[in-house]
Amino acid sequence: MRVKRLFNYKNTQFDDELKNVPHNFAAKHDNEKAITELTIYGVIGESWWNENWTSAVDIDNALKEAGTNNIEIRLNSPGGSAFDGIAIYNRLMNYKKETGAKIKIYIDGWACSAASVIAMAADELIMGLGSMFMIHEASSGVWGAKGDFRSEADLLEELEEGIIDIYMTKANVERKEVRKKVDAETWFSASKAVEIGFATSSASSVEGDNAEEIANLRAQNANLQNEITQLKNDKKEEPKFEPGQPTNKRKGFLF
Repeated sequence: MRVKRLFNYKNTQFDDELKNVPHNFAAKHDNEKAITELTIYGVIGESWWNENWTSAVDIDNALKEAGTNNIEIRLNSPGGSAFDGIAIYNRLMNYKKETGAKIKIYIDGWACSAASVIAMAADELIMGLGSMFMIHEASSGVWGAKGDFRSEADLLEELEEGIIDIYMTKANVERKEVRKKVDAETWFSASKAVEIGFATSSASSVEGDNAEEIANLRAQNANLQNEITQLKNDKKEEPKFEPGQPTNKRKGFLF
């Protein structure tokens, strides 16, 4: 019997930390300073594991109230719905085009999966000390015959190509390199995110060097754990699947 994990990540060592990221969506408009601050903590899009989440509709409503203010976002999220993440990215990009405003995003803790897509809308992306940025393959659940699974795999391929298009608006490496990092599930410390072009800078303080070393070690450990897990999975016998009665064929796209 397959066990459904909380996050469909190859690396599981951060699951407990990620599931405990509290939900918090808030919008604060300071029209005198022409700044709207959005707080996006927790899951992106509707979630089967959490009753609270931030949707593209939440962002859209907040931007309608922002007028032409510059936007500052405090981001800390394990990810969630691929399409909500993409929709939020596009809504932020359209807002910039329509108003001429600038968007600054601070990654306070995590920007994983769908949250990493949202982060690409920033004109300035600042990684907090010890924060992490993660990209990986999209996933979904589907029920049906072999044709349904083939169709779903094709759809996931197209979805990932679109997501990589978004990453390539910032990346300073070739597309095939980003594709490899997506396939492998890659965790970036602040300095590594800046190095590849995803982030523009990392926060600094007197303790910055030690914090950055810790974040680098965490990222290296996560990627090493991915490789170990993959090797173990390659050696395991495929587990038996115990079917249940589905309510529909597709169970959504997680990212």
